[in-house]
Amino acid sequence: MKYDQLEQKPPFDEVMRQYNGFYVIELAKEQDGVPVYRAMGQDENVFRGQFMSDCVDLIGDELVSEAWQTKLAKETLDYGNRLMRVADEIAKDQNLEYLKSQRQPPDTAQELVASKLHIVYSLARWLIFYGKNGHGYEADF
Repeated sequence: MKYDQLEQKPPFDEVMRQYNGFYVIELAKEQDGVPVYRAMGQDENVFRGQFMSDCVDLIGDELVSEAWQTKLAKETLDYGNRLMRVADEIAKDQNLEYLKSQRQPPDTAQELVASKLHIVYSLARWLIFYGKNGHGYEADF
């Protein structure tokens, strides 16, 4: 629920009491830190790197393998920016630029370029969000 999008807004303090004790992820304005591709049972802010395994043929083994390397904030931001540049090049070549800002996965088969590119864009945005906010990530196997 996003309070600003409600047609009839209850008092804000009432909404805050309702969400007391919950993670605030659902209330976040900036959603890049909330991955679409996550594992069941994990926290809602954890990107599941296994999705990148489907992208080897799109961006190469080196960039995909790097997802499983724990990084500090500066390295996280750098990796996100490199993924974003590669994704932008592929998107331009394939006329898929709209995927850069699309939150939900495209309605295509998983093996198609659009689906794989969406995964790469999603990871890049997630990495950039955390890296620019001073956070790295710990790779978990």
